[in-house]
Amino acid sequence: MERIEIAPGLSLSRLVYGMWRLGDDSDTSTAHVEAKINACLEQGITTFDQADIYGGYAAEGILGQAIKANPALRAQMEIVTKCDIVAPMGRYADKRVKYYDTSRAHILSSVDTSLQEMAVDHIDLLLIHRPDPLMDHRETGAALDEVVASGKVRAVGVSNFRPWDWELLQSAMKTPLATNQIEISLSEIRPFTNGDLAFHQRQDHPLMAWSPLGGGGLMTSSGGVADRLDAIASQQGVDRAAVAIAFLLRHPAHILPVLGTNNLDRIKRASDALKVDLDRETWFSLYEAALGQEVP
Repeated sequence: MERIEIAPGLSLSRLVYGMWRLGDDSDTSTAHVEAKINACLEQGITTFDQADIYGGYAAEGILGQAIKANPALRAQMEIVTKCDIVAPMGRYADKRVKYYDTSRAHILSSVDTSLQEMAVDHIDLLLIHRPDPLMDHRETGAALDEVVASGKVRAVGVSNFRPWDWELLQSAMKTPLATNQIEISLSEIRPFTNGDLAFHQRQDHPLMAWSPLGGGGLMTSSGGVADRLDAIASQQGVDRAAVAIAFLLRHPAHILPVLGTNNLDRIKRASDALKVDLDRETWFSLYEAALGQEVP
């Protein structure tokens, strides 16, 4: 599988397995989690996306149990996680409101907790999960530089940042931000024209795409986009998910889709997206369906 270098000495697999719903599965046993990891590794999917808040602050621990049971897994994986969302649940059940915290103290504490929960000695990529209206960019930037210098984190980036958020934080950092994880799919096509993709493409920043199947909606919808997906899928001998992911892979910005299914059979078919050939007209037929009209 193609790999994308995001920092010196660190590359990610072009397809990423997202663990957002890991704690929602009816089976969170160590054996089942390991089966999911192995199904990814067998296809060359070596990058696994976490966040401290996933599963009500439980998903990192579920992954950690699998790594404890089979420590050899860690050397085959790149682990991504995120911090800064504080929600009144789990370890933060005493909080009155949901808020963002990009303070140095919170970032350092979050990194240490994530390392402990996942039973690892370093995080490959740490992302600030959401833009924080109270972010002191100098304090946040220095904290991110600090966790990289400590060896606890290999690379840092952001998630859901707009170009101006990225530039503000980067202006106070020595470490280059490695990536931005944003929502992009046939259900969320605004990044193609609102400047988000263009900003990062111009600077050769690889982008990660969360919810590339529209939160699963593209798998269950009908008409419009669904009909186009099914027609192409039938021609190429894959399912509509593979075509929807291939739509993102076709873009020259080197988008890394983050796939979040808990279904083991779907996980085993994730790399089918790499088999799909979308010429320019076919790509635009999907884009047209997503727009709901012919391009201007």
